[in-house]
Amino acid sequence: MKLLLPILTIALLASSVFYWRAQRYDERAVLAPLESGTATAYFAGGCFWCTESDFEKLTGVSAVISGYAGGTTTDPTYTSVSSHTTGHLEAVEVRYDPSIVSYETLIRYFFSHIDPTDPTGQFVDQGDSYLSAVFYQSETEKMIGEAEIKRLTDSGAYDRPLVTTLRPFTVFYPAEEYHQDYSTKNPARYHYYRGASGRDQYLERICPIRATKNVPCLKAE
Repeated sequence: MKLLLPILTIALLASSVFYWRAQRYDERAVLAPLESGTATAYFAGGCFWCTESDFEKLTGVSAVISGYAGGTTTDPTYTSVSSHTTGHLEAVEVRYDPSIVSYETLIRYFFSHIDPTDPTGQFVDQGDSYLSAVFYQSETEKMIGEAEIKRLTDSGAYDRPLVTTLRPFTVFYPAEEYHQDYSTKNPARYHYYRGASGRDQYLERICPIRATKNVPCLKAE
């Protein structure tokens, strides 16, 4: 029996990994239509599991979709984007009510949850697909992004230059269904990943510094 239990455990893990990989690579997400009065915003903050989870906590945000943006490859997959050869970044589409939360608030919230000084990725995730970026859809959004980068730079809160890029939005490809609402569907895996990623440890260090420079981190209520 003692021998049988480990064998059964290994078999169960193997089957779960197979199912996980099948979902991860094969199932495409099906999105609900955009509701009237809902606006969209697009951000890349490293691992989209984390960026999605952070934005879902913000009042006025109705939905967050993980996906890919910024590249030239049509219909990218997680596998192709992870190769860092498509030009796409892991990104999120934030659906929000502009009568409740402004685009400026979204921008400030975004910069409060990333390391805008990392030129090669975000935290434990390194490579082109993990670069941070704001995808603006209008000149107004671009100006708001530029103003926030200037505000943070002028504050002196960061000891390195801010390198998060502002890019014109072109197209957003939803990621595979398995990636959607990952923190909710896989709380244990997500908790382990996030704890080991270094993201929260960095924010715990930088946010007090930002507070002393009068540019406090914006957190969900």
